[in-house]
Amino acid sequence: MKRDWKRLAPPMVILAGVAVGVLAAFLVREGNPPNMGLCIACFERDIAGALGMHQAAVVQRLRPEIPALVLGVVLAAAFGKELKGRSAAAPAVSFVVGALVMVGALVFLGCPTRMTLRLAGGDLNALVGLVGFAGGIWAGTELLKRGYSLGRPAPGSLLPTFVLPTLAVGLLVLAFVEPSFIHTSAKGPGSMAARAGMAIGAGVLIGVVAQRSRLCFVGGIRDMILMRNPHLLVGLAAIIVAGGATKAALGQFRIGLADQPIAHTDHLWNLLAMVLVGLGSVLLGGCPFRQLVRAAQGDGGAFAAVCGMFAGAAVAHNAGLAASPTGVPVAGKTVVAAGIAICLALGWSLREPHKRREASDG
Repeated sequence: MKRDWKRLAPPMVILAGVAVGVLAAFLVREGNPPNMGLCIACFERDIAGALGMHQAAVVQRLRPEIPALVLGVVLAAAFGKELKGRSAAAPAVSFVVGALVMVGALVFLGCPTRMTLRLAGGDLNALVGLVGFAGGIWAGTELLKRGYSLGRPAPGSLLPTFVLPTLAVGLLVLAFVEPSFIHTSAKGPGSMAARAGMAIGAGVLIGVVAQRSRLCFVGGIRDMILMRNPHLLVGLAAIIVAGGATKAALGQFRIGLADQPIAHTDHLWNLLAMVLVGLGSVLLGGCPFRQLVRAAQGDGGAFAAVCGMFAGAAVAHNAGLAASPTGVPVAGKTVVAAGIAICLALGWSLREPHKRREASDG
């Protein structure tokens, strides 16, 4: 009898949230940076540094969680017969917006995944980020209502769906072989890492449940605003509850604003950086976590966005845009402000023609 995965979606969303919250806390216990058991933006940034794409010596490590997550998604998608090649409707836009989302995440010091996990650990700076994130998503939904669309992706060959999984396998091989051209931090967050077996196992499991549940940090808030549908939002709540309980049990919970690990207290830019992340993610059709999942399933637009995120990570550190616990550089503030303006302009210009007429008539 064929299993109806759609009917299983609500418990799968909760299971995915619990898995992310619990496993992230255990990854910290096993050696990952505090309040950074899992962060798509930070870990992609670290991998970019390991490959020599940026020279920030404290954030360079070939983290196996990301390629393992990709392989977990591929396994789940293959089981569910959901590996389908789809061409990118607007790859250049996806690339640019992906890069801007990464810059916003590195100014905030975390993607929406880490923002949620920081909340679970008691970091109230992440609450400021959540307000900005929700505000950015609201702005994005207003653009959706007015007809914003990247266009319809066309079905494509299955062959390109194997590009990202092949790269993931290659990264895992490099992580174990450790050739001389791979950079690894001797100090700072890049020097902290969970045992490889734990990292790979957690990554694969999270990839499986993420693919089956469609967990998306942007989708939960977007769907609640547009359709009053709390389906995906329950997954975010599950991360906070399960992650908070696990962190408390492991002695990782500490509520407050000051002296939180790998965080800063520049609240205006915590807020605005996550406005950029929320807005840009709506334009892309999902958060960095969801983009990685969709790319692993064969979505060309998501693959372009992920490539943009790696490029954004390299630019953010080479050009001095990324924040640190001491604060946000002026260059980072400038690019966040410009990024919000660029995303708004793209969202307004990429409206479907009939929606443009309706807006002008109104």
